[in-house]
Amino acid sequence: MRILIVEDERKIAHALRKGLMQESFAVDVCYDGDDGMSFALDEDYDLIILDRMLPGDYDGLAICQELRKRKKSTPILLLTAKDKVHDRVEGLNAGADDYLVKPFAFEELLARIRTLLRRPQQVLPTVLQLQDLTLDTQSFEVKRAGKPITLTSKEFALLEYLLRNQGRIVSKEVIMSHVWDYDADILPNTVEVYVGYLRSKIDKAFASEQPLLHTVRGFGYKLST
Repeated sequence: MRILIVEDERKIAHALRKGLMQESFAVDVCYDGDDGMSFALDEDYDLIILDRMLPGDYDGLAICQELRKRKKSTPILLLTAKDKVHDRVEGLNAGADDYLVKPFAFEELLARIRTLLRRPQQVLPTVLQLQDLTLDTQSFEVKRAGKPITLTSKEFALLEYLLRNQGRIVSKEVIMSHVWDYDADILPNTVEVYVGYLRSKIDKAFASEQPLLHTVRGFGYKLST
C-alpha cells in the first residue's frame, strides 16, 4: 500500500517515513503544500497523511478541499498542533477522514491508518484470506494450509495489495504505483520478478494445492481460485 506524507517538519516526516516503511508501506514525502498538491493529484495513493500548516500556496485544509472538489476519494489523515474542537470540525468539514493532534504516538497513527485503509472495504477483516492462504496485516504472518510462509517486506506488500484486489486483474503499472514509492529504482521487469518470487512461495511450494496467482497475458496479474 502506498502512502503520501505532506509534512514541513523534516524530522517528523523522516521518522514517519522510516516507521511506515518498516511496516511494509511504500512512502513518498513532500515538505510543502505546493508539492503535496501536485503529488496528490498526479499520483495514485492509498492514503495521504497531511499536515494542516504548510508553506506554499496550499495549506492542509486547501489540499483537502481541492482533492474532494476534484472527486478524489483517497483517505486523508490530517495532522495538526491545533486541538480545539472547532479546529477538528474545520478539518473534517474540509474533507479529511480523520484528525490526529501533535504530539502523537506512532502506534496510534498506525492504528488510525489501518482503520482508514479498511474503511472502503469494510467486509475485509484484519486477516485477508483467499482459500487456505491468509495474511495478517497486523502481525505480518502469512500462512497457506496452516504452514507459515516467510516473505520479504516488498513481497508482503505485493501480496497484501493483490489480496485486497483479489479476483481483479491488476496491471504492472497499477502494482508499481501502489507497492513501490515514487523514488524507487524500478526496472521494467521488476514487477514480473517479484511476482515470480511470490508465486514460488505461495504456489510452487504448495504443489498439491490449487494455484492462486495467475498471469493474464497482455493485461497483468490476478489472485483468485
